[in-house]
Amino acid sequence: MSDILDRLRRMRAADAPTHGGRVLSYVYDSGLAELDELADAAARLARPLNGLDPTVFPSIAAMERDVIGFSRRMLHGGRSVVGTVTSGGTESCLLAVKTARDLWRRSRAGAPEIARPRLLAPATVHAAFIKAAQLFDLEFDAVPCSPDGVVRASDLVERLDDDVALVVVSAPSYPTGMLDPIAEVAAAASARGIACHVDSCFGGFVLPRWPGLPAWDFRVAGVTSISADLHKFGYAPKGVSVLLQRGRRRHRAQFFATTGWAGYPVVNPTLLGSRSASPLAAAWAITQHLGDDGYRRLTGSIHRVALAVTVAVDGIPGLRVIGDPIGPAIALGADAGVPASERVDPHRLADALVAHGWKIQPQPGLVQKDGVRIAHSAHLTLTPVLEPQVGEFTRALAEAADEVRGRPAANPRMLLAALRLLGYGEGGRVPGPAAAWRLLRLAGAGSVSADQPMAMLMALIERAPRPVAEALLTELLARMSEP
Repeated sequence: MSDILDRLRRMRAADAPTHGGRVLSYVYDSGLAELDELADAAARLARPLNGLDPTVFPSIAAMERDVIGFSRRMLHGGRSVVGTVTSGGTESCLLAVKTARDLWRRSRAGAPEIARPRLLAPATVHAAFIKAAQLFDLEFDAVPCSPDGVVRASDLVERLDDDVALVVVSAPSYPTGMLDPIAEVAAAASARGIACHVDSCFGGFVLPRWPGLPAWDFRVAGVTSISADLHKFGYAPKGVSVLLQRGRRRHRAQFFATTGWAGYPVVNPTLLGSRSASPLAAAWAITQHLGDDGYRRLTGSIHRVALAVTVAVDGIPGLRVIGDPIGPAIALGADAGVPASERVDPHRLADALVAHGWKIQPQPGLVQKDGVRIAHSAHLTLTPVLEPQVGEFTRALAEAADEVRGRPAANPRMLLAALRLLGYGEGGRVPGPAAAWRLLRLAGAGSVSADQPMAMLMALIERAPRPVAEALLTELLARMSEP
């Protein structure tokens, strides 16, 4: 057995580090070693359990009650707020959309037929809602934002109509860390009898303790559901999230139940049937250990890091923090107010930072349906473990910025010309697996590793026709796991 574990350790050596704060996306390190030990022990105890049937394993129901109760109190929900522990943010979002669609259909029984309901959201909403619209056959209506990712409440409100099954707002949005105008949108939705979901998968365990915020959770009467991830700033292992619904009727619409087959009665509150209880047990143990005071201390640490990083970026010529973010997310962009020779391209910056031992997340720009472009940027997820080394990180940020200042953004013109020459993007034509792989290799993405330069690939993804870009990304991920 030792040789098997040794092989796994060698494979893991190629991964980006999950502890220590050096990777500012995907990982959520509290800096408290005892949380890892507690989570591991709790997960081991629950490993044999199957979340499919808590009548057989009542400890699952007991842990879920505690986690839902903790989350409900944190998000200021009353006794009418109930919920479910899910496998992650995407599943929570999918279930919120499925619930809203089904209740919308019921409410329109006998009303004039509408071909497809709409899912209304800012263009900065998480991609999980685009997936949900595709899976559950809703029209995804993305409301354009400002170049800094700010959506106006009036732009969302004026698009509310009888065909809207759900309007989604974010707390905060992942791309830029903005808090959407939740109170205004929820009030308008409520007045029209439209469900309003707050996606707080990213910030749900931070924003309740972040200073100076307006009400955005269940204190807002029109909010009908909230998603919040325990495997992000709840500091639990992947994957565990919670979806809270206002009212039992809404919650029960989330379920799938059938006695229409020859086996045992099937009742699923989530999209999954069999579910591992290990992530739930780990999340339960961590929430029991940290409690309100522990989460408050960790949030205070993130708040201090956010202030320090913002001040540092303000002092780096050619670089800026995009907009006015709140919570644990900051997006960096080039300062368009200075000459091109002084600007710092965020994707060049992200690539340069790797040599300094830090990894931030490049985000391609987005041209919205009104033609307004949200600038390409670099995302930073700020965690408590970064606080003791925030000076080291900001110095590396300044040094990397000096190295790339004045370098223009990557330009994939030759690759785009090849796409046009081959007719990709015309009439929905996309490259097949072999052609997509050749194009990816030309973009320098033929062998992806933790230190792979990403500027050229991000530029290609941004500027290629969307179906083509999605085919390329699909091929990239598929090739990584092919035997």
